[in-house]
Amino acid sequence: MNYKLCDGEYHLMELVWELEPVTSTALYKECLPRLGWKKSTTYTLLRKLCERGLLLNQDSIVTSLVKKDAIARFDSKDLIEKRFDCSLPKFIAAFLGEKKLSKDEAHELQQLISRYEEK
Repeated sequence: MNYKLCDGEYHLMELVWELEPVTSTALYKECLPRLGWKKSTTYTLLRKLCERGLLLNQDSIVTSLVKKDAIARFDSKDLIEKRFDCSLPKFIAAFLGEKKLSKDEAHELQQLISRYEEK
């Protein structure tokens, strides 16, 4: 499934993840002060995300059908494929740049690598 979201779609998804289950009216009322969106903008994006199977709006109750970590995985994979020739080391090197890792951060990354390393 394609989880590619524009910024506005992602902002709406974030609100749903935070508030779900949430009524469509309450969602609109949260979008107004937080995002400055009119009712029509909120409902248009809500409808599009429902059509794509990312949200469910049943009896005016909105819930997510896709979790935040699934979107993050898709975005990360897409970015690494498009910008870093499918190379995770190139991505990490670019992300870190001149930044130095603390001993705790380096240890945490080493543990992650060990957990996902092919045996």
